[in-house]
Amino acid sequence: MAALMPEKIVHLSSVAGSPLLDSAGERLGKVEDVVARLDGGDGLPPVIGLKARIGGREMFVPIDRIEQLGPDAARTATTKLDLGQFERRPGEILLRGDILDRSLINVETARLVTAREVELVCSDGAWRVAGIDPSLRPRLWRMFPRRFRGHDSEHRQFVAWDEMEPFVGHVPTSRLKLASRRLARLHPAQIADLVEAASHEEGEEILEAVGEDKELEADVFEELDDHHQVEFLHERSDAEAAAVLARMASDDAADLLLEIEQERRLPILNLLPAAKQRKIKTLLGHNPETAGGMMNPDFVSAGVHATVAQALAGVRASELGTQPASVVCVIAEDGTLAGALALADLVRADPREAVCNLVDGSPIPTVAAEADLPEVARLMTDYNLIAMPVLDADGRPAGIIAVDDVLERLLPEEWRRRAGVARD
Repeated sequence: MAALMPEKIVHLSSVAGSPLLDSAGERLGKVEDVVARLDGGDGLPPVIGLKARIGGREMFVPIDRIEQLGPDAARTATTKLDLGQFERRPGEILLRGDILDRSLINVETARLVTAREVELVCSDGAWRVAGIDPSLRPRLWRMFPRRFRGHDSEHRQFVAWDEMEPFVGHVPTSRLKLASRRLARLHPAQIADLVEAASHEEGEEILEAVGEDKELEADVFEELDDHHQVEFLHERSDAEAAAVLARMASDDAADLLLEIEQERRLPILNLLPAAKQRKIKTLLGHNPETAGGMMNPDFVSAGVHATVAQALAGVRASELGTQPASVVCVIAEDGTLAGALALADLVRADPREAVCNLVDGSPIPTVAAEADLPEVARLMTDYNLIAMPVLDADGRPAGIIAVDDVLERLLPEEWRRRAGVARD
């Protein structure tokens, strides 16, 4: 590859639209775009060439034919070029057409940013995509005629490329996808914020990426607001919608089912596993503003004669989240609730101790399924609880109500997550 000495850092807006010169300085045409390759590997994406207009045709100029890539012009290493017509190949992106002024995900901050400028850097003779500038300054700079621009080198908000994840769903020949392994490092609530801040197409691309992990997909759906839940289920078949609901917590699935078009509710419900159907039907039988309507019907339990070690084994085997798994219901021989134990108390106890011996000292209260929201909130506040058992009319545990279920209903509408909150 020819040495690329004059400029070590250039900006895309300076290169795109600049003249393409031969080694003698004669104009061959105009640089229209810069071609880079995203192959999903580590490191900065390599620049592999330029898309140029020469003699009225779009041509591809390999980067190894470029001797100088600067802010004013691109200069080839020869006066004679044997070039082929430009044709986009899988895995390649056009930095101007596919990245500039489009949204990307900053995976470090879990926010959407817009690439107002793309910075290219030359290291060891190879040009690579170094990062972007999301500020408005570069866009304003580009509004000036090229002859008055000079070279804007001040980028106060530079974001390194290795912190970014670009959307590529709009790239015609792209076989690339958002890196689900990188998105999986984010909390489901952060991913949901990104979906809500993105366009519909970008949101679909995010959900498609996290969909490689079906449990994560369900967790993200639980965090989406009602509007976006319905929006992204609307275009899915009943079977696809049922697959999402089947992996969601039963209480969240019941809430979402009520938001779906009425004519689709029963068909989707019938596609759910039998056990999930029973739980959702039970929840739908309660007023949604009562403990029975807010509870999760899944909970960890232990028989009254079980040991602490056995109760902890039940917690470890459970797939419940942190809050519902923080309480273990102790079940009497007749099926009623003998008491409830906090996970912290179990961890501190002798593993050989019978759980029935710990119940009398348990400070965890219970609430009836018919209890209203204020009563539930007062109890959880008074006892500093993150979860509490809900009992049916016969004194049997019907589920667990967690503090996030209560907060979700107490949180003022204007405090809830707003579209655009995850966009810089």
